[in-house]
Order: sequence, then structure tokens, then C-alpha cells
Amino acid sequence: MVLVFGGTTEGRKAVEVLEEAGTTYYYSTKTGEQDIALHHGKRIDGAMDAEAMQTFCREHDIRLMVDAAHPFALQLHKTIAQISEKQNIPVIRYERIYPPRDSDITWIDDYSQIPTDIHSLLATTGVQSISKLKYLEAEGIKVSYRILNRESSIHLAHQQGATDEQLCFYPQMAEAEAVLMKESGESGGFSEKIAEAKEKGMRIFALKRPELSFRHCVNGPYGLRRAVEKLLPKFYPLHSGLTTGTCATAAAVAATLRLIKGETPDEVPVLLPNGETIMVAIGYGEGYAYCIKEAGDDPDVTNGLEIRASVEPAESFEIYGGKGVGKFTLPGFDYPPGEAAINKAPREMIRHNLEPLNIDYSPLTITISVPQGAEIALRTFNPRLGIEGGISIIGVSGIVKPFSEEAFIDSIRKCMTIAKASGSERVVINSGGKSERFVKSLYPNLPQQAFVEYGNYIGETLKMANELGFKYVTLGVMLGKAVKLADGHLDTHSRKTTMDKGFIAQLLKESGCDNDINNITLARELWAMIPSDKVNTFASTIIHHCAEYCNPLLPNGNLTILLIDDEGRIYNSKMEK
Repeated sequence: MVLVFGGTTEGRKAVEVLEEAGTTYYYSTKTGEQDIALHHGKRIDGAMDAEAMQTFCREHDIRLMVDAAHPFALQLHKTIAQISEKQNIPVIRYERIYPPRDSDITWIDDYSQIPTDIHSLLATTGVQSISKLKYLEAEGIKVSYRILNRESSIHLAHQQGATDEQLCFYPQMAEAEAVLMKESGESGGFSEKIAEAKEKGMRIFALKRPELSFRHCVNGPYGLRRAVEKLLPKFYPLHSGLTTGTCATAAAVAATLRLIKGETPDEVPVLLPNGETIMVAIGYGEGYAYCIKEAGDDPDVTNGLEIRASVEPAESFEIYGGKGVGKFTLPGFDYPPGEAAINKAPREMIRHNLEPLNIDYSPLTITISVPQGAEIALRTFNPRLGIEGGISIIGVSGIVKPFSEEAFIDSIRKCMTIAKASGSERVVINSGGKSERFVKSLYPNLPQQAFVEYGNYIGETLKMANELGFKYVTLGVMLGKAVKLADGHLDTHSRKTTMDKGFIAQLLKESGCDNDINNITLARELWAMIPSDKVNTFASTIIHHCAEYCNPLLPNGNLTILLIDDEGRIYNSKMEK
């Protein structure tokens, strides 16, 4: 069981990450005032001292704690660390992302260090800090306090001696010569507060965040999920992985560290596109660093591949593809034909991660290679897409979530984009290679790129065709998927829908057939059962029902639906509109 200490933006993000598991966990806040929806989580409210926390962890079999509390909640952090050590429960600290410290700001370690050569101060450090700032009033400084406009905060402010005249409510910023802030990170609006104060010409004092020393520290949702997967493997039924882009970036970072600093760490930090940083394991060879592609539980033929990077000084910053990295041969990608199949997002990741390391800004040439890439690429969509000679270095988020659905739909979208770039007015979508072979004979003049596999995602593929503006779309479908589609299921995967014998019986009745189908287990068995003189009618009936659900997804195009039997015979009821 997992226990999360939240009440913050990080707590809310932690909930989103843990909810993906569909597993029970506990979410603890001090006041219970945070508005948050929990589906699998159980909420507990009220501050916990060490004894209460220890008892709760023991009674609820807590195996992992996530500290997503405010960075300045020092007593809570200490208590969590204490119980972690005493009961041998690992802790993941969900830290905030902090901007670099601005030299125009006066940084302090304690409230007592606030400069007193001012006439007025606005304190935005929270209601709990009011009592600690009362000494400034004795110095003759006019102090205002910005707090949340809620009854509990106002009551606590009054308890600590603040008057109504001294209070202003978030997001207002009372007029003052100077402002006091906590280093609250990006999620705490620190950068925005700084910008507003500078615009008003205020002096800025910032209380430094406390340095926490938890062993497992993350600063984003992907890092949190991967840490939970590592420390409590059974919490998630499926585990996440890394994109080839992240692996290439990690290898490039490691190779650069070795070249510039002579360092060879076992893992390196990688800044992801969402701003968070994760640690990635790497290794070294002669003249290169490498990262092993990790797919998690997402089915991926690139799993286990060695993604290498070599780095050399150069006259300009360039990223090249070496052995095993494919080349674009068709338009429609991020880069023109002839360029290495390294997409825009991974290139930007590599650049952004190397810039902080290359302190003398000497240009570097980075070469990404994958020793087994050419062989593995033959088992991917790459040949169909017009990527030759190896795999692609891809990935938008940097992390592969273990949902093959998401990855497959992304692949379909890329295929559809390439089909559009081929110049063909028609795209032919099929469930797989078998149906495609049968349909190709009807369109001998179409380029290879105009044939796209939808797998189970008929609805998503038709929506893409509409978005891309295809004038003509041919949908090839075999009987097993067709009976599901005719019943309105635009995603025909077996985990989403199963064959409905009652609906099939209705289709047969509409077709003038009275076959007993109680003993069939597969839809394709129907082909052998239906009288030969009723087959065309049956096929037309199914196509008609499929069209009812498919045509609305292609309002500006013409749809042809082809029903294919196991022998390759094709039925077309001319449902074009």
C-alpha cells in the first residue's frame, strides 16, 4: 500500500500518476481543504505526529511513502524520514522544479535575516509566518500579509496578531517597498511572483528552500511513476519505459561528460520536454556511451537495443545518424528526405541537455547509432513509411507509457500523414497485412504509402483521414471485426468488445437467413454456414450497418467499405456517398 502526503500541486499530480494503476492507496492532507477527486485513493485528513504516522503505516501495511508536501513543511519531512528509517519504508520525495536563483534577489536563510532598511514589506510567505515577522513591526516597518481568502486562514492570522488592515488576499499584491517570498518553485508561482514584483519596482527578499536529503527524489510525474515501479513493482500492473529519443539523449549526455569533464557516471540526468528530470542508466564503450532501450511492458521490437552516441568537437553543432539509424526517403516527416530519421523532439532534447554541460560553448558533433537497428527496422513500420536502413529515434514525451494503444495510434497517424504526403487522393485502410494483400489488387496504381493498417482503431483512423482531408477512403475489413463494427464498436479490440451472437442473429434475420449460431466461436465460421444465394445479401447487410457508424466520421469524404472473406473474396455494396 502507498501513503501520499499531499495538499499541494505536487500532491495533485501524484494522485494523477497513482490513479493510473487502478490500485488502492492513501492520500493525506493536514487540513482536508484541498479539492481533489480520488477514485482509487482513500483520503485521510489531519496532521500526523510520529506516533500517529507509525501506527497508521503499521495498521495499513504501508510499503511506500510519497512525500509531496510543501517544501517548507519541515516538521512533516522530518517525521516522514524518521518513520521511514524506523519501519524500513522507502520514501519518494516529489520535489518541485526550481528556476535558477536570480542575483537581483536578496536570498536569506531565515526570517531574522530580512534587511530592516525598508519602510514597508509585503509578506507572501503564508499565514504560519506571521508570528515570525512581528519583530519587524517593532522596528517601525509597516508589514502586510498576503494569505488565502478562506475562513481558517483568516482566523489563524488573527490569532497571530494580524489586523484586518494588514491582510490582503491572494492573488492581490498590496503596495509596499519590498516583498518577502518563499522559494516555492515553478508550481508555487515563484517566477510569476518575481516578475510582478519587478514590474512594481519592489525589492525582493526570498527565503531559500530547505535542503532535503531523501534518497529517492523526483520532480515530475514520469519520474514518480518510474520510482514507484522500481520500489513497489506490483503496484502497477504494467510498467513504463523510455523512448529511443531519451536513450539517445542519455547516451549523448554521458559521452559529452566523458569528453569535456572526463567523468563516467553510471547514470545521468535527462531533462524531459515537460521540464522534469529523470535519471537514466548508461554504459561506455570505446569512443562512445550507450543506453539500453527499455520498453517496459509496452510491446516494442526495439526493447533491449543498444542506443549509442559518440561526441566530437566540430565547427558547428550537428546531430547525425550512424549505423542502424534510418534515413527519411519520403516527404512528410520533421526533416526532408536524406536526413537521419531522428525526429524533432529527440533532437531538441539532445540540444537542451548538452547546452548546460558545454560551458565553453565549443560546437559538438553528435552521432547516434544502433548496432542492430537495420535488422530490427524490418519488423517495424519504417519500410512502409519510407524510412530505410535502420530504426527511427523518436519520442515526444521521452517516456513510453505501457499502453500499446497510444503507441499504435501514434504510428497510424504517422502512416496517414505519409499517405497524404504521397499525393494520393485515396487512402486504403486495412486491419493488417492479410486484408491489405487482398485489397491491393483493386488499386494497382496507388503508391505503397497509400495503404495503412488500422489494427483495431477504425474510428481513430477515419477521424485522421477526415482531419487530413482525404477525398476518398477505402476501408477493408474482415468478418471478425466487421460484426463488431456493424454493432457500433469503432475500436474492435477484444478487450473492448466481444462478438455479440444476439446481434449476429439479427444480421442473419435481416439477410433472410435462419442459421443456428449458438455453437460458433469465431465470426468467420459464418461464411461456411450461410447459403450461397444469401452471401451477397448478408455481406451487404453488414456493410450497411458498418457505414451507419463510419460515414459520420468522414463528413467531407467518400467512403468505400470492402468486406473480405478468408479466401480473399471481396464484397462491396457501393456504400460510397
